This record gives sequence, structure tokens and C-alpha cells, in this order.
Amino acid sequence: MLQLTRNGEYAVRAVLYLSSQPPGKPVLITEISESQEVPKSYLSKIMQHLVRAGLVRSRRGINGGFTLARPAETITLKETIEAVEGPIHLNICLIRKGECHRDDFCPVHPVWQEAQRRLSEVLDGKSMADLVRDGEAIKKQMKKTRRKQK
Repeated sequence: MLQLTRNGEYAVRAVLYLSSQPPGKPVLITEISESQEVPKSYLSKIMQHLVRAGLVRSRRGINGGFTLARPAETITLKETIEAVEGPIHLNICLIRKGECHRDDFCPVHPVWQEAQRRLSEVLDGKSMADLVRDGEAIKKQMKKTRRKQK
């Protein structure tokens, strides 16, 4: 089964939370952990990956915490996931040419290639800023729905 790991899910939650904050506002790991329901010790390791990938900055001391390293409009869902998961490959044959000896004659290989291309396009086509806006729209719609039900 193709599935995002907890690392990928938690990385997306953390970067999305930082994206929803005022630009440059440092956020403590405790705040991210509690708001996103991610164990703090687990999140610390994920944040290290995000810092190394250049998506997040870490600052120690007074006024320290985590901030986005770039504007949320320039951080994609794909690069957030790949920062902790590594490159996304739907099948081993897509890692590199010749990885599978059946590459040249396998009837399924082109299907894997197309599926991976489309997945990559979708994940690369959504920025964290897009997702923050989508989340705000969902919250507004939920409030309207609740008011109508009363």
C-alpha cells in the first residue's frame, strides 16, 4: 500500500502551522507540538530535517523558535514531504533507469511513470500558502453549516 509515513504527515502539519503564523514570528516547538498533536520529541527530529532542507529556520535563546525560511508561497507540499521522506517513488523501477531489468518491456512501467508524474505535479502545484487559504475557506464553510443547523 502506498502511504505517507507519520514523518511526512507531521512535517506537513508543522510547516502548515508555521505558514499560518505572521511572517518571521518565531514559534516554540511546544506550541507546534501541542497545536498539531505531535509528540515533542518526535517533532524535534522532523524539524531538524526541515531545517536542513532549507524550509525552516531555527533560532535559539530569547525570542527563539522556528520560522519559515522562505515565503509560504514558495514552499510546496512535495518538497515538504521529500524533506523528511526522500524522493517520492511509486515503484522501485522509477528510482533510476535499469533498476528493474524489466524496464524496457514491462507493460506496467509507463503506467507507473505517468502516475508518478501526475502525483508529483499535484504535490508540487500546492504551496503552503494555498493550503492555509484552503483551510481558512473550509473553516468558514463549517461555521456557515453549523449556523444553518441551529
